[in-house]
Amino acid sequence: MARRHDPGRRQRIIDAAIRVVGRAGIAGLSHRSVAAEADVPLGSTTYHFRTLDDLMVAALRQANEGFAKVVAARGGLEDPRADLATELAALMGEWLAGERTGVELEYELYLAALRRPALRPVAAEWCEGVAGQLSRRTDPVTARALVALVDGICLQALLTDTPYDEAYAREVLGRVIPAE
Repeated sequence: MARRHDPGRRQRIIDAAIRVVGRAGIAGLSHRSVAAEADVPLGSTTYHFRTLDDLMVAALRQANEGFAKVVAARGGLEDPRADLATELAALMGEWLAGERTGVELEYELYLAALRRPALRPVAAEWCEGVAGQLSRRTDPVTARALVALVDGICLQALLTDTPYDEAYAREVLGRVIPAE
């Protein structure tokens, strides 16, 4: 029997894993649940992703692109004339105003790194990438502090189910950014 060529299968499996985690959380993720969601044979998931950690790494990498896309689309972090606190606060607001399931998914995968060491480098990539962008506008220590503050504000908004307060975020971010 000839093997069917399916170049998009790996991507469909990653997309299915993201949908499964979005619907059922990390606990609901298995090769079997992903295969069913992607409508592929179970062996396809293990062919492309030997372990669940491999699959979660791919899903987290893709999920991390959500925030990166918002950053790239705004472009304000690159503009030295733009107020950094205002830009970051607006960026968080735009990201949190998007599809909540996507933001929750990103954080669920990101926080899964606490228990799954294979995910830690990908979570660190996200932190380092955002800190790298912020380091163009401030010193590296402040950039890392801003990443931690952004994480904290976003997690609080998600966990407490309270609306994001952009004015509050702008104020506290401004307190961390050194005066020029």
